[in-house]
Amino acid sequence: MIEQIVFTLAFVSAFGLFFYRLYRIYKYIKIAKPLKLKFGFKRVARVLKIAIAQSKIFKNPLVGLLHAFVFWGFIIVNVEMLEITIDGVFGTHRSLSFLGDIYPMMIAVFELFALSVIIACVIFLGRRNIIKLKRFWNKEMTTWPRSDANIILITEILLMCSVLIMNATDTVIQSFGNEHYPKVGAFLVSGYLTPLFSGMSESTLIFIERFCWWFHIIGVLIFMNYVTFSKHLHIFFSFFNVYYSKFSPLGKMMNIPCVTNEVKIMLNLPSADPCSIEQTNQFGAKDAQDLYWKNLLDAFSCTECGRCTSVCPANITGKKLSPRKIVMDLRDRVEEIGPKAVKQGNNFNDGKSLLDQISTEELWACTTCNACVQECPVNIDPLAIILELRRFLVLEKGSAPGPINAVFANIENNGAPWQYSADDRMLWAEELSFKSK
Repeated sequence: MIEQIVFTLAFVSAFGLFFYRLYRIYKYIKIAKPLKLKFGFKRVARVLKIAIAQSKIFKNPLVGLLHAFVFWGFIIVNVEMLEITIDGVFGTHRSLSFLGDIYPMMIAVFELFALSVIIACVIFLGRRNIIKLKRFWNKEMTTWPRSDANIILITEILLMCSVLIMNATDTVIQSFGNEHYPKVGAFLVSGYLTPLFSGMSESTLIFIERFCWWFHIIGVLIFMNYVTFSKHLHIFFSFFNVYYSKFSPLGKMMNIPCVTNEVKIMLNLPSADPCSIEQTNQFGAKDAQDLYWKNLLDAFSCTECGRCTSVCPANITGKKLSPRKIVMDLRDRVEEIGPKAVKQGNNFNDGKSLLDQISTEELWACTTCNACVQECPVNIDPLAIILELRRFLVLEKGSAPGPINAVFANIENNGAPWQYSADDRMLWAEELSFKSK
């Protein structure tokens, strides 16, 4: 009975903290500007393809397969949490064993995936810490991001090992005829571990089995709350981020409604928006709350995998820009201002901004090629953030590189990006054999 009470309190407390943390992040995301998105089956299909089937990661088949093992394996193995929860609340053991012959087959599937998770995580640890792939060691990957990834991988290995050891000791205990341990037979993977425990006493085996059982459940509950402070929040948010990602062409900027209204008035076109430019408080984004909520969702969905930065032509050629850093800086800024911004709303101002963390050199190094957007496995759009920050610099600060300012001046004076007036544009053709009309 004491174990049941302890389990129930731990379970309820962990899930309470988890949902409270998710609610806080939801409130942080809501400090940004609203954005209306249409719902539909196309979005669901895209979630199935990208978030669940991991289609974008399979561009690299071997790495994609390993990542899929970790992702699918962790989800499938934790289906066993259903049985653990029932056993923990009601004081039973192997409560789903009533399924008969199906039960060992079900556990066998869990164990195969647990083994695949262990193998994949060991390989990923090697790639990060022994081979030291470049994208895991960029400047923005400071001590904490690297440690965070290692903590997650080691935790997953330990959690999967605890399941296998728990099942192996359970199998040996069955041979003692303990009435609390129903005979369900040996399991596919853990069955090979039973010789390691065959010479131990029943009390020792029960201690090891119970320790692994508690280690696994407490580990999962702690892990569940830890990821809400970690880059691995993408485990939960990637589904939503893929669902809400846009269908419009990559790189297309969001129109400013009041500017669109003014243009329609100039062209004598009907306009449903009665606002004017004078009513617009600010053009573009200076800080996190000036962006759209989808941009903030992007930030919390980032896996910090660095695929975006590894294909960025600006970064490859030595420029300061790293799309991953842009997204990480945004998330850090939201975490920094979130609590106060939620309380104070639009009146919040701490005297700092996102542009204090992201330099103009980074923003103007972007070629808007969309390589980062195309590469992201969860459809994050770093370019949308960059373009809104650029919009603020240009329209609010009049700040842009010299060549771009020259283009702006030419468009204003000549109606074209070139320095020639409209009357002089065909002078180059005067010496040719044909005449311009």
